[in-house]
Amino acid sequence: MERSGQYLQCRAGFWHYVRRVPKRFAEVDDRDVIRVSLRTRSEETARIRRDALIEADDLYWASLLDHDDERSGEEAAKRRCAVAARRYRRANARALARGFIYSPAADLAETEELTALIARLAAVDRKDKGVKTPEEFTEAEALLGGVPAPAVLLSEAFELYCNEIAVGELSSKSPTQKSAWKKTKQRAVNYFIKVVGDKPILDITRQDALKFYNWWAKRITEKSDVKRRGANTANRDLGNLRKLYRDYSTHIGDEDRPNPFRNLSFKEAGFSEIAPFEDEWVRTKILKPGVFSGLNEEARLIIYSLIETGCRPSEIANLRPEDICLEAEVPHIRIRPSKDREIKTSSSIRDIPLVGVSLAAMKKAPNGFPRYRDKNDLLSASLMKAFRNRGLFPTKNHVIYSFRHSFEKRMQEAGLDYGLRCLLMGHATDRPAYGDGGSLQYRRDELLKIVHPFPENLL
Repeated sequence: MERSGQYLQCRAGFWHYVRRVPKRFAEVDDRDVIRVSLRTRSEETARIRRDALIEADDLYWASLLDHDDERSGEEAAKRRCAVAARRYRRANARALARGFIYSPAADLAETEELTALIARLAAVDRKDKGVKTPEEFTEAEALLGGVPAPAVLLSEAFELYCNEIAVGELSSKSPTQKSAWKKTKQRAVNYFIKVVGDKPILDITRQDALKFYNWWAKRITEKSDVKRRGANTANRDLGNLRKLYRDYSTHIGDEDRPNPFRNLSFKEAGFSEIAPFEDEWVRTKILKPGVFSGLNEEARLIIYSLIETGCRPSEIANLRPEDICLEAEVPHIRIRPSKDREIKTSSSIRDIPLVGVSLAAMKKAPNGFPRYRDKNDLLSASLMKAFRNRGLFPTKNHVIYSFRHSFEKRMQEAGLDYGLRCLLMGHATDRPAYGDGGSLQYRRDELLKIVHPFPENLL
């Protein structure tokens, strides 16, 4: 039978859905042959309603397989949620086949007019005589909203969050930024499921949140062979779960729902301060010719570009050719977001004059650094390995970001204006903004006060 006419029969000008119950379900579904009037003379409308009934019956038969499936604990909860979801979709499909949009009974009582309710009741009463509807699913349930919306597991809510709720937040991120964004939040969800279980998100209680909080407290304070994690990591997980719960509740129209993760955080007992490179170390160790021999040219040029710009490594690595302005009266770089990549904050948008070794390095890379574009982890790993193998970190508190701290320290010690320092670093400031922070020529002249000398044969 062709698909277009499958399970369709026309009687007295009206179309009917006619389908035999599969043999494997004959013992549990005694309808034998299903006959349902589609109440339409239009073949096109009949096909739409026929398709909805096919889905409803297929879902019903699939649910029968679950009744004999004995599971316990979390697996049982997942199975119940799956069965409930199928039953809910089945009710939607059955209502559509009858020419109605499925709505829960409570919503019908609040929003539907009396005439609309009467039409639904009449549709239930006009069922074809002889049609046997299974007890688990009746016409009344579908048309009068008797099937509750299924519970959504935390893992399912997270996928909905990533695919629909947070789509605006992700729209301006690059593929790597999206991956990092999801990875961090996925970790929080995975840890919670490990500790508490994959519960329906709206069934998560304050006790569940406290259990997760106490699990993190033990990881932060307990001495063991397991690598201890800092309070910042715990707070990030708690914050991500708090935001997921809040945004999901808002998405379903329950903005006032109490958040079980509210006011749960740890105080950071201390922090590992990033030490700046001293001027003497930079000039005798890092700006020494040949020290980066064997390192690929793009990584080497990025290192030199960091020294006199104070940029974050990702800002240099993701420069586009149009943001490298070498032919300008004052050569400079422009830190800007793009349509497929965002930057850390709005205050990070800035123009930085190129001086010293950073100007020389950027002249060698007028088109940027395609090898490391949108590959921040690869760049970080490459630079850290290069510095460690060459003994270029004076202490364990020195990292690649030490260049950024050195840049700010040099500006401060040279007496550069506080507002200019904030602008060049991409930091927000509480001081009222007047003017544009000074011309590029002014900024360049100020940076020349702190520039490192470097050997002519360095590059």
